[in-house]
Formats: sequence, structure tokens, C-alpha cells
Amino acid sequence: MAHHLTWIANKLSRGASQHYLAIFDVGIEIWRCLVLLAVEKEVAAQQISRVIGLDKGAVSRCFKEMQSRGLITLGLDPNDGRLRMARLTPKGRRLHDRIKAVAPVRERALLSVLTPQERQALVGLLRRLHENLPEVEVATKRYLQEHGPAPKKRSRPAAGAQDGDSA
Repeated sequence: MAHHLTWIANKLSRGASQHYLAIFDVGIEIWRCLVLLAVEKEVAAQQISRVIGLDKGAVSRCFKEMQSRGLITLGLDPNDGRLRMARLTPKGRRLHDRIKAVAPVRERALLSVLTPQERQALVGLLRRLHENLPEVEVATKRYLQEHGPAPKKRSRPAAGAQDGDSA
């Protein structure tokens, strides 16, 4: 079952990325950041990483590119001066709105093989699965501690590891 979810997600992302790059000059990672920024007033890279599962390094690169293109502004969080907060500029909002018009077309095409009841059930099930992802990580760690080999020592940081984080 998990492989089907992975295949679908990968193909949807690749297809969206190809179209969004060709038409809007925006890859899927920037699109995902734009979506969350459009919902929230301002967002830290850590929050984007937590919510949508992008690596913190990838989010930082997105922020850098988005800022250089005038899509976001970056400022320090007044409550925590260590956090850089991103906010959409009017140009970023306009770009988001243009791309957002394409997303429902893709979604409708994907879900067209389902009845309205199946669509509603699918969304509810996906939401529950998403909420249960932390338990998957706990179960994996528990299993590997009991049955798996000891973690291998790495000569260099794991892909995706940031600022002392372990993979």
C-alpha cells in the first residue's frame, strides 16, 4: 500500500513540477512554500519543514531564491530573534494565485475516477494517515532497536541532516 502512495505522490509532484517550471518558472518545492505562505501570515523555515516535510536545507534554498525573485521578504521573529520569518510580497501572492488556478484542474482529473462519497472518504483517510505519521516513526525506531542492527557510523552527515540533526 505504501508503495502506491509513494508512486502517486512522486508522479503528481513530477508532473506538477514540469508544468509549473515550464509556465511559471517555479519548481514544486517553491510552489509548496508559496502554498503555506499564502495560508499563514508569516512562516519560519522550521515550520514549513515540519508541516510539509521538506528538508530544512531545501526550505532555506527556496527562501533564498524566493527572496531574490521578490516573492517573499524575510525578517526576524519579534518573539525569537533567531528565527527568520518569511512573508509573501504582492508579487509572490500574484504568482501563487496564478499557479493555484491550475491545481484544482489536476486534482479534479486525479479524483475523477472516484464517486463523491469515495472522494470524501479518501480525504478523511488521508488526513488520519497524515496525523498518524509520528507513530510510524516511533514504531520504526522501536522495531529497529529490538530487531535491527546497530546504526552505522557515518563519515559525513546524512543527506538532509541539518545543524546537528540526525537522520
